Amino acid sequence: MYRRRVSAGLAATVIATIGAAYAGPAHADALQNIKAKGVLAVGVKADYPPFGYRAPNGDIIGIEPDLARDVAKRLGVKLQLVPVVAANRMQFLEQGKIDLLIATMTDTPERARVIAIVKPDYYASGYNLMLPKSVKLTAWNELRGKPVCAIQGAYYNKQVAEKFGVQVIAFTGVAEALTALKQGRCIGFLYDDTAIGGQLLKPEWSTYAMPLESQDAEPWGLAVRKGETSFYDFMAKTVADWHKTGSILALESKYGLTKHSKFVEEMHDKYK
Repeated sequence: MYRRRVSAGLAATVIATIGAAYAGPAHADALQNIKAKGVLAVGVKADYPPFGYRAPNGDIIGIEPDLARDVAKRLGVKLQLVPVVAANRMQFLEQGKIDLLIATMTDTPERARVIAIVKPDYYASGYNLMLPKSVKLTAWNELRGKPVCAIQGAYYNKQVAEKFGVQVIAFTGVAEALTALKQGRCIGFLYDDTAIGGQLLKPEWSTYAMPLESQDAEPWGLAVRKGETSFYDFMAKTVADWHKTGSILALESKYGLTKHSKFVEEMHDKYK
């Protein structure tokens, strides 16, 4: 009799275990859970203008917080913005500290194996040059033989040197490179085009511009946790609608980016 009870208990445990396995992850109904709790937690940057940064009153504002606000509005819930950085943004999503990640994240196969990066991508960034407005250049090949300031370790340093014949002078950090630019030690600053866009919004760089076409653009993706099928589908339709309506183009203008992203323009033409 005792052995039968043990066997029955073991069988119940096995059945429960199998049932749990087929039930899928606990966050599979994330969309319903978000609506039930009435709050959408979105991870965004707070140090990357104009995509996500602190206003004088401490609020997080920018292009991506505005996109997050639109998602919350569509769901009919309140918005909670959670500041993240590159080192913790994916972990915050995996750990459930945030429901959605919109934080200047490049869409790569390695990241897509860990989190669910929503298609279509919503933005893209490449490398470009910040140049004095007095320097009249219209093409990259016009830079041949000229010195440009850059950051040590940037993947595009070698590519620019080999492809365009530029003399790359690499510094340890952004501040050092920008100081050298002001001192006239280089003709321009080679960096991520979105970061340059943020610098150009500052009054101290009012006499500089980014006149050349960005190179080697890589798409950015927003993300949800693996297994969140309904939320993924909702966000895929939302991003497609942003492209269709030109919402991201409008946000670029709102936050002072006078030169629209070529990727966003092409996606608008594709979906409109």
